[in-house]
Parts: sequence; structure tokens; C-alpha cells
Amino acid sequence: MSIELKILDLIQTLHTPILDRLMCFVTRLGNAGAIWILAAAILLLIPKTRKTGAVALLIDAILCNGILKPFIARIRPCDINPEISLLIPRPDDFSFPSGHTAAAFTSAAALYFTREKNLWKPALVLAVLIAFSRLYLYVHYPTDVLGGIAVGVLAGYAGWGIINLTSNPHP
Repeated sequence: MSIELKILDLIQTLHTPILDRLMCFVTRLGNAGAIWILAAAILLLIPKTRKTGAVALLIDAILCNGILKPFIARIRPCDINPEISLLIPRPDDFSFPSGHTAAAFTSAAALYFTREKNLWKPALVLAVLIAFSRLYLYVHYPTDVLGGIAVGVLAGYAGWGIINLTSNPHP
């Protein structure tokens, strides 16, 4: 058994009825992009984050769902170890990187890089909770979540960088 499955199995020992409900709720925030549509709306409403947020979320969607998931085509841990009873419906796409995690960290990173001091910290807490929920629910490997964090931070930084370059062109 791989070290990643051992980590996931260790996390399974944390299950309680309260945590089960909490983790299902937290992970549902990322389903079908619901929380990220809300995050995009918030980013669009704040003039300082408007452009960066939109560009960052677009970069995340292209990188994560358009390129990496289909190219890597990693099977989910719940398919490798079907003895685990899933608390949520099995996701239909591939495992790497975690799209929920990537979108969460993209939003938090966009807020951080645009220096939105009052929002980036709660967004980061939510992003960490969503990332952990994907492990707790046995639908992603730890490296899927780490990959999602990397894609998210990269997308947030790239969105910020692109907007800064286009808004402040050098002579």
C-alpha cells in the first residue's frame, strides 16, 4: 500500500458524525463551482481585485480541468480502495490535481496578491478546510491536494502578474 493511501487511511480514523457532516458541507461549497462563482462575484465587486480574480480563476480552470486532469488521468483513491464507503457521490473526473482545492487557493491567492487584507485570511481558512475535506472524504490523494494548492497559488499569482503587466506597461 502506498504512503498516500496510508495517510488517507489514518485520516479515516478521525471520522465522527459531526466531522462527517462538516466535511460534507465544506466540500459541497466547491461543488459545481458554487462557492467560486460567489468568490468570483465578490472579486468582481471589489475594484482592486476585479481583473486579477477573473484572470486567475480562468487560468485555474484552464490549467486544472482543461490540461492537467485529462493529461495525467489519475485514478481516485476511492477507486483503488473500494472498501471505503464514500459520504459523497463519487466525482466523475480524474483525481490530479484537486479542482476544489485549486479553485479555493486561486481565490485566496488572488485576494492575497491584490492586498485585500480583510478577505484573504478567511478565504485561506476556507481553502484549507476544503483541501482537508477532499482527503477526509477519500476522493483525493495528498499529492492531488498539494497539486491543487500549487495550481491555485500559481493561478492567483499569474492573474495578479498579468493584470499588473497590462495595467502598468513599462516604456
